[in-house]
Amino acid sequence: MTAILRKRIWGWFFFDWASQPYNTLLITFIFGPYVKELMGDGTAAQSAWGFGIGAAGIIIALLAPVLGAISDVSGHRLRWIWGFSVLYVLGAWMLWYAAPGDFNLLTTLFFFAIGMIGMEFATIFTNSMLPDLGSKEEIGRISGNGWAFGYLGGLVALVLMLTLLAEDADSGKTLIGLDPILGLDAQTREGTRAVGPLTAIWYAVFMVPFFLYVRDPKPPKAPRGAICAALRNLRQTLRDLPATPSLFAYLASSLCYRDALNGIYFFGGIYASGVLGWSVTQIGIFGIIAIISGAIFAVIGGRADERFGPKPVITTCILALIAVTLVAVSISRSSVLGLPVGADSALPDIAFFVLGAVIGAAGGVIQAASRTMMVRQARPDRMAEGFGLYALAGKATAFIAPTAIGLATTVSGSQQIGILPLVFLFLIGAALLRWVKPDGDPTP
Repeated sequence: MTAILRKRIWGWFFFDWASQPYNTLLITFIFGPYVKELMGDGTAAQSAWGFGIGAAGIIIALLAPVLGAISDVSGHRLRWIWGFSVLYVLGAWMLWYAAPGDFNLLTTLFFFAIGMIGMEFATIFTNSMLPDLGSKEEIGRISGNGWAFGYLGGLVALVLMLTLLAEDADSGKTLIGLDPILGLDAQTREGTRAVGPLTAIWYAVFMVPFFLYVRDPKPPKAPRGAICAALRNLRQTLRDLPATPSLFAYLASSLCYRDALNGIYFFGGIYASGVLGWSVTQIGIFGIIAIISGAIFAVIGGRADERFGPKPVITTCILALIAVTLVAVSISRSSVLGLPVGADSALPDIAFFVLGAVIGAAGGVIQAASRTMMVRQARPDRMAEGFGLYALAGKATAFIAPTAIGLATTVSGSQQIGILPLVFLFLIGAALLRWVKPDGDPTP
């Protein structure tokens, strides 16, 4: 491997490192539970979070394939990444203004969605660069290592947040008993609200290696009529999907299982806060366990992907996540697996920490293996379009899973029953993998 290629791979890794805190800090472990605290009702917060994330998912689903197709024809993937990085930073920074006593749910969800859209669209174009980094056999390991590196970045950001910034709602102290640094006011939750600016600054700083070392092989000048040509190509690809059964089945499968996984990530913190009464600090510890497990197993999963291919790796992870979801439904302050426990028992907390480790492990592996599977299924000359369809597959039901959770939670009045739709999505995803060929359809 040449020094230039090694730098390019490490630069590509830094996108995962830079962008992971949006998932770790904002979606799952810090900001989501903080919104629940502001609203004061776990069921209402879970419903609102579901509808808000679902609305962002609709936008991503509609535009992702179009943008990917345009990028394949016109090039300039780095310019697209620059543009969507601005949305990421803006959306994250504005969450600082979600203050107690002046909390506007709609405004908060709007800026959260702006940042999430920026992250998802930037991811399309960085993922489409994966085939340029190694052979078909090597990219599984590269993808797994990148995902592990991203998890490590999320872990460092989470530890900084918990130890120096995020204050407990009752004591006003951080995890290690300090006042929030920089003179931030614990009474107005400035330490916890700083998660928005921290996420924005983290991304801006650590994207520097990406832009320094990653180069786009596409021509700098777009051909005449690039947009029209891209849309024609996209229409033709969509029309031909039934004739490419492996790609069609994989997109449908990942549409289900990745959305179910996102449902776990989106609602894990709110679920633990509402069902077990966990504080932001406890949820942060849960996150640390999940991230460490995810980083370790992403590397292991990358090696398994390299040896066995991504399909059996994905199947194994889906089965593990089904089991996790079913066990999570059985855990409350008063019972574990249907067995009653005392009101002061630590068993529900211990059980949920164990589930966090499994979620981290299976989640990291399945996401890394999924993007290598997409490389095998997509046409080499339309890779960004392929990852645009991959994003569509991940987001076409991205509004269905959160919305289904929101509806199930609202109708049942139970956060535990509310997450059961995820089980059905995982099962459908596993069933559809039967028709996926390990190396994709023959190239026309």
